[in-house]
Amino acid sequence: MTNAVIECILSRSSTKYYDPAATLSDDQIRELVQIGTAAPTSFHMQNWRFIAVRTPEAKSRLSPIAWNQPAITDAAVTFIVCGKLADSSVIPERLAPLVESGVMPAKMVPEWEIPARNLYMEYPQRRRDEAVRTASFGAATIIFAARSLGLGSTPMIGFDAEPVHREFGLAEDEVPVLLLAVGPERPGNWAQKPRRPVTDVLHLV
Repeated sequence: MTNAVIECILSRSSTKYYDPAATLSDDQIRELVQIGTAAPTSFHMQNWRFIAVRTPEAKSRLSPIAWNQPAITDAAVTFIVCGKLADSSVIPERLAPLVESGVMPAKMVPEWEIPARNLYMEYPQRRRDEAVRTASFGAATIIFAARSLGLGSTPMIGFDAEPVHREFGLAEDEVPVLLLAVGPERPGNWAQKPRRPVTDVLHLV
């Protein structure tokens, strides 16, 4: 059971050492995010945002509030991956391209919006949980896209959320879920670490 996608997943490892002289073009960064946004989101809300920290000035702003982790300054780009609190009111706008292209009949839009409103809007924890899920799906997709393009990546939760929120102008409904460094590697990185046996984590019923 193997193919190029599976090999990419099985060979991925978090990068410790980046080539600090390497860069990614803005088009390359856009391509990574475009691929990342192919990940699933609840009710097609697409409630995420990606802030690409790529200039020396921006890196110098992020580094001290991200515990001075070397990847912040050494990697070509570090994404601040943000999830937006689930908001059912955006669903008609998000579904409009599907309706216009004939994929979804217009009468189905309320059939998505109303259940989403009931599921999320009176439940703050659910709204935040969905923001975290959405951002995580998007970040994971970028991780594997980067690997497929020969780039390393490092997901990081070592940062101070409030200063990141303030320094990079996040909206009130945005949650900085994780940082994701991406860039060309230099030698010395480990191969993927062994995982726990499937028998320890899988329960067949």
